[in-house]
Amino acid sequence: MLQHLVLSPSFVQRFTTKTHTSHTKVQLCASMARANTTPVLKNNLFTLNSKPSNSLFFSHNKSLSAFSSSIFSSATQLHLHSKPSYSCIRITRVSTAPVEYAPPAPEFNFQNEIARLKSLKSKLDDCKTLKEKMNVMESDSRVKSFFDSRRNHFARVVEGENLNENEFYLLNCVVAAGQGHVLGEFGRKLEGAEFDSARNSVKGALYALAEMIETWDVSDGGKRVELKGEEKRALRSLLKTLGEVEQFYDCLGGIIGYQITVLELLAQSTSEGQTINWFEQKSSKYQIIDIHPPNVLDLSEDVEYASQAAIWGIEGLPDLGEICPLGGSADRLGLVDPETGECLPAAMLPYCGRTLLEGLIRDLQAREFLYFKLYGKQCITPVAIMTSSAKNNHWHITSLCERLEWFGRGRSRFLLFEQPLVPAVSAEDGEWVVTRPYVPLCKPGGHGVIWKLAYDKGVFKWFHDHGRKGATVRQVSNVVAATDMTLLALAGIGLRHRKKLGFASCQRNPGATEGINVLLEKKNLDGKWAYGLSCIEYTEFDKFGITVGPPSPNSLQAEFPANTNILYVDLPSAELIASSKDARSLPGMVLNVKKPITFVDEFGMKQSISGGRLECTMQNIADNFTNMYPSRLYKDVKDELDTFIVYNERRKVTSSAKKKRKHADKSFHQTPDGSLLDIMRNAYDLLSHCGIKMPKVEGNEKYVNSGPPYLILLHPALGPLWEVTRQKFHGGSISTGSELQIEISEFLWRDVQLDGSLIILAENVIGSTINDERGEPILQYGRRCARCKLQNVRVLNDGINWNSRDNLYWKHDVQRFEALKVILHGNAEFEATNVVIQGNHVFEVPDGYTLKITAGNSGFLSYII
Repeated sequence: MLQHLVLSPSFVQRFTTKTHTSHTKVQLCASMARANTTPVLKNNLFTLNSKPSNSLFFSHNKSLSAFSSSIFSSATQLHLHSKPSYSCIRITRVSTAPVEYAPPAPEFNFQNEIARLKSLKSKLDDCKTLKEKMNVMESDSRVKSFFDSRRNHFARVVEGENLNENEFYLLNCVVAAGQGHVLGEFGRKLEGAEFDSARNSVKGALYALAEMIETWDVSDGGKRVELKGEEKRALRSLLKTLGEVEQFYDCLGGIIGYQITVLELLAQSTSEGQTINWFEQKSSKYQIIDIHPPNVLDLSEDVEYASQAAIWGIEGLPDLGEICPLGGSADRLGLVDPETGECLPAAMLPYCGRTLLEGLIRDLQAREFLYFKLYGKQCITPVAIMTSSAKNNHWHITSLCERLEWFGRGRSRFLLFEQPLVPAVSAEDGEWVVTRPYVPLCKPGGHGVIWKLAYDKGVFKWFHDHGRKGATVRQVSNVVAATDMTLLALAGIGLRHRKKLGFASCQRNPGATEGINVLLEKKNLDGKWAYGLSCIEYTEFDKFGITVGPPSPNSLQAEFPANTNILYVDLPSAELIASSKDARSLPGMVLNVKKPITFVDEFGMKQSISGGRLECTMQNIADNFTNMYPSRLYKDVKDELDTFIVYNERRKVTSSAKKKRKHADKSFHQTPDGSLLDIMRNAYDLLSHCGIKMPKVEGNEKYVNSGPPYLILLHPALGPLWEVTRQKFHGGSISTGSELQIEISEFLWRDVQLDGSLIILAENVIGSTINDERGEPILQYGRRCARCKLQNVRVLNDGINWNSRDNLYWKHDVQRFEALKVILHGNAEFEATNVVIQGNHVFEVPDGYTLKITAGNSGFLSYII
């Protein structure tokens, strides 16, 4: 594509008023104008022929057209953007050599670059000290040229910033990895001059013009250069990020190893005609022969065994921990603070009246409350939460926990550990995406980093100190994961049978962006056979020659269940893998380049390029838990494997609030709207079996332009096992358009007819807090709980205004005409018997009292005991 940069006479005249040396700015314009060999600038027209790039000046990425459409709005005038200078160099020197036509750049040679970096990594691996590594780096031609002060002023920046040896080594790694452009103008100059001249010679001239436009101060003297203001902070932030990448990815070879892995994955995905098939893929240890549909324990079919497994899960609660990977950026959710405009992480999504993180913790507390009711003992599960710095994730989660006083569990029962951010790369050549000088675009490296990070941060030891043997793993966006017995049965089977890893699975939705669980059959080079359960991510289907479509011999069939990222893990087994000093500690490494990377460059313009970042998948730790056999026998390995799968109805296993539903979008998949409908379907399944008459929830398409048929939100401590919940409900009806919210655990519903809104809120749902020896409030299960009993009651009111455009049902933010609201303070109680309660009422019962409602001559009578 041809792009035109037009320099007006006044623009040229502006720079002809200053002369300095033979390398002055006027000389550049003059020499370009006089060139006889296919000049780039002639007749006042500067013609650029190159691959697209994202930004004219500093963002060394892949699309110029988006920027040129706005800045080059006239054929006779260059419009200048006024902005603070990012540079601190005191003089701009530009060659006066004629700038000739630059031919199209050759395709990036992945194999050559991989070979070069592997050679460098091999030398670094032999080093025992940082000084030895620096010696290796200094012998690298790319590094040597970059830090040559005669050719690149960045050497003086290093001196001016007083960087220590480790910081300087990190910058060396960046340059050696071919990412010198991250270091702003200095990196671009060098790349344009030496390493990729065919691609960058014209860009170099543009960057030189950009320097002039930015009105840099002119002085030299060879003095040390000290960055100031925003640039200084950006460099410091970059060094912090580089240090985290170098340390965390030490099992790959640090920054250099990270880049090698990225390039290998890109080369694999871009090789012409290459399809890696499960039957052909090999490693140094084994050959994958086949994949098979895995055997599963179907909880919906074998109800008796499922109940027994759930009891094992409750019994084993003192041996269990909870692991929550909350570090994802959740870009698809588009969550923004309405007051500040700040982007928020998924854990802060206000869902059904509380944040997703609050919902996750109260699901856990419901299981602990059931344990207390059965065994009379207090059990508080330690919770490890992986956060990140993306969207201030770590700060937001920490602040929420502090504001809610650590949910009455005590600060010592939580361990927050922050995952490092990793550079996003271009799919074209693995180049790091840069938003402005010293600021590469970085994102979390996937939930699979959780195992190595947990080892590095002492999480496994922390669980061991709390006496925990296993842990359940659940993502915060899955709002139904704790429904009924799925999670308890998963943990119970894992603990009882001493399994190393367990999956909770269900039927896969056609076309869904989710992986599948499979049984891998592998033949080792020594002739032995290995079997184990694993997961294939949806992003890898094409890579492994798997197609999704109508049933056919090569398509995914229903017998391959969905991967839901609900796991049980044996903690010592996971720690053994996490502590390995190789790639096993980073399971399931993938580079998904199917979705574009969008970002805002330094000029405030939104950019989009094809790219991704190195991600790991936590469920693929299963690849390390295979069982060995002397002969082939996959059909007979069901009960002998160290890994297992429990299977249940989909809406009892997974329904996620991962992405924002667009206006008029008919798809509810993975949206808060869709997951709310699944919660309503679960409510129907739960209550209709209690003899309560209520309309069935139909398909999603019926609710595209309307809300759900009703809103029923039940506190999980009413169960959480449905067998327990159903003991508290019997008979009655719930009409279409009604609202039922029960925030209490000690509850009885018998023959209640609801037509309108009924809201019961208790202060002490599952207990009350007392301060421990450190002064922290600790929730004591069963202590002074509120109670509510409704028998033969009819509730009639106008309820929710279903026509209000302000209603946001999944937030439980609705407009009401009328409601019956019961508010119970402390251990207050409310009883209503043989009565019709019509209209708008609020009954607020103080701590220590019981309010009784009965029928009277003119409606009902109420009295407090």
